[in-house]
Amino acid sequence: MSVAPPAALAPAAPAPGPARAPASSAAAARSRVRDLLRCAGVSLDSVIAADVLLVTSELVTNAIRHGGGLASFHVEIADDALLLSVADANPNPPLPRTGTPDRPGGYGWPLVQRLADRVDVRRHGGGKTISAELRLA
Repeated sequence: MSVAPPAALAPAAPAPGPARAPASSAAAARSRVRDLLRCAGVSLDSVIAADVLLVTSELVTNAIRHGGGLASFHVEIADDALLLSVADANPNPPLPRTGTPDRPGGYGWPLVQRLADRVDVRRHGGGKTISAELRLA
């Protein structure tokens, strides 16, 4: 799959490319995704951008909170879709749960599954990688 900037980008603008280094936080991951969306000509005020940023935030936050830390973060745009992969040290797949007053939450994983066009969970030595694909058009 190739990553190409939209024709409307000025020659001085950087071409969108994959971000491979681990992000240090959900905020850092969202910043990388925003930069990539902007370079690809996707309005940051669009529902598409909001969905992509929410999925990014949920996957990275869950890796940090429940997965033993963020092991890797990869994002790229290919064939009119954003491809996002987040790896952590926990080999167990995410499980839906119901929040309680003592332990709120439980909404993130169902949101990711609803917003993404495709979600894959792959176990590997030392943890798992969750990949999500979201259409940009």
